[in-house]
Amino acid sequence: MPGLHKRSLVLAGHRTSLALEPEFWATLEQAATQRDISLAALVAEIDRARGDASPDRLLASACRVFALAWTRDYCGPT
Repeated sequence: MPGLHKRSLVLAGHRTSLALEPEFWATLEQAATQRDISLAALVAEIDRARGDASPDRLLASACRVFALAWTRDYCGPT
């Protein structure tokens, strides 16, 4: 598996960098396309959702969990 790829996004008016494996970026892009929103908008939703529930959880971890859950829901259980 290749290393992490870093991307810069603007979340809540602040520029931030997020490093994920390419496979997770691809899954997030697919989820954003399916929902007809930008990748930045999807990551902003993930960021807001993790904010109150688990403020100590890293955004990268929350994105990975979202990607796994989306894949499970989109592809069905194995």
